[in-house]
Amino acid sequence: MVEVRPLWIDGKPFTAISVQLPKTTLLAVANDTGYIMCGALDVALLNNKLRDRGIIAGRAVGVRTIDQLLEAPLESVTFAAEQLGISRGMKGKDALLLMK
Repeated sequence: MVEVRPLWIDGKPFTAISVQLPKTTLLAVANDTGYIMCGALDVALLNNKLRDRGIIAGRAVGVRTIDQLLEAPLESVTFAAEQLGISRGMKGKDALLLMK
């Protein structure tokens, strides 16, 4: 099952996406600038092979719901996210609010 729903954080619009797969669920919250995602996100790939795209993203591990993704500390972030002030250890929702 795939669920896509609007999500508002401090009055700013985002899209929450949940994809249930066998034995795992993919989670992401995005806006037009960037996104945070569960542990399935390969930040190293984005930073190395896709660096020229300047993808703004962060990864949180051990999360099973969108609410957990928003509250979890980011385990890794892309170089482009760092340029916006997003850093490892930052809560997911705080990182999203910097994605303007």
